[in-house]
Amino acid sequence: MNQSVTTYYLEMDHPKELKYKHNTDPALQIMECKVKQYEFNRFLYEFIGKPWHWVDKLQWSDGQWRQYAENDKLRTWVAYKFGSLAGYYELQFQADRNVEIAYFGLAKRFIGKGYGGVLLSHAIQSAWDRGAKRVWVHTCTLDHPNAVNNYQARGLKIYKEEVSH
Repeated sequence: MNQSVTTYYLEMDHPKELKYKHNTDPALQIMECKVKQYEFNRFLYEFIGKPWHWVDKLQWSDGQWRQYAENDKLRTWVAYKFGSLAGYYELQFQADRNVEIAYFGLAKRFIGKGYGGVLLSHAIQSAWDRGAKRVWVHTCTLDHPNAVNNYQARGLKIYKEEVSH
């Protein structure tokens, strides 16, 4: 049975559009991974993405992962709660100062606790702080049911939808 999937593309064109959700939990810490290790990015992709059908990169070789994750234009941040992996995001810096939130997600045990808004706010602000002219992301109906709502709650606006079968 083929199920249609809708992909939503969202963007923000100005930092003043960000509706920031502040972190009120001192146990939740968000840190940039300044030492690039493609194996860690692969782990994050598999661990966080498995429930949401992130499959595009599962067959990548070590070389493909290294080229992707250790590229100067990709930066990764990880959220921890009491030392446990709570979530992560990757920012892909593109031409014309566009920044894509390439991957964003929470570990299953941390969904529904308000951390998605906090982590997404951090991601968008990190892009603006590093000179973005535009921040964008895409998600689809295979993602968590609240994903689009979280993006919109932070101020991102849908600019395109695609349906595939």
